[in-house]
Amino acid sequence: MPNKINKYMQDATFPSAAQDDEIDLRELFSVIWQGKWLIIAVTAVFAISAIIFAIKQPNIYKSEALLAPASEEQSGGLSALASQFGGLASLAGVNLAAKGGVDKTQMAIEVIKSRQFAADFIQKHNILPDLMAAKAWDIAQDKLIYDPELYDAQANTWVREVKAPFRPEPSMQEAFKVFSKVVVVNTAKETGMVTIAVEHLSPTVAQQWIIWLVQDINKTMKDRDVAEANRSREFLSQQIALTNVADIKTILYKLIEEQAKTIMFAEVRDEYVFKTIDPAFVPEEKAKPKRALICVLGTMLGGMLGIMFVLVRHFFRKGD
Repeated sequence: MPNKINKYMQDATFPSAAQDDEIDLRELFSVIWQGKWLIIAVTAVFAISAIIFAIKQPNIYKSEALLAPASEEQSGGLSALASQFGGLASLAGVNLAAKGGVDKTQMAIEVIKSRQFAADFIQKHNILPDLMAAKAWDIAQDKLIYDPELYDAQANTWVREVKAPFRPEPSMQEAFKVFSKVVVVNTAKETGMVTIAVEHLSPTVAQQWIIWLVQDINKTMKDRDVAEANRSREFLSQQIALTNVADIKTILYKLIEEQAKTIMFAEVRDEYVFKTIDPAFVPEEKAKPKRALICVLGTMLGGMLGIMFVLVRHFFRKGD
């Protein structure tokens, strides 16, 4: 008999406990409705703040150029020598096997992303103020406006206040961090085409930087190959003087001929690594900020925070 009574008591108490644990949606809606003015106030504050923030953000323009890897017209020279004289050259200690190095196009892309190239580019074209101190763009005069707290454009001096080890004039390490964010290089896996994009306050500056980037990377890679070919010619000429075997000399002369072709190919071709398919343009429309999106997200965030605050306040009071 007592067991039955306990069973009935448990059956009677468990449903009430379960009901206490459940959330009453009508209660939630009632709480939200009662706190509607607070929610509206919080949402309005966030919406107005988002609008002010979006308006104060300067327009950023994005210019792009589409490039194609230049054809490797010299790639067959050493391969032909390897098939013709490979065995004989190996006896002389000369390796004509095809090199499995990094693709020249991929190497050029990595050079663009490197610190050294960025530093050389910034110093060569004197764009450090445009990169680190630009504040706005005067569309009427097509002129950049610099932050007076960072850079004095009239005196051409840096006036920013920083703590050691930093100096008023930004270092190349500081400049590289900003440069790597505004200059983006992408490669299409399907076609192999390369896209270089630059984002800046001034659309004309963005276009000009892309033009300089393409010119400089072509020249940098050309100079590297020409210097390597000249060193190879000097080395091969020394080896010719040290051997008396006619067949070995024939191979070495062929190698010198290939290096001469490389130098000639580089000197007569400006677009050495990249050919411009679609040149850089002066963008007419901004790329960012997305002001409408900022306002919508700010308003939604304010509304959610307002509702959460009202609900948390209600349940805290209910718990007390």
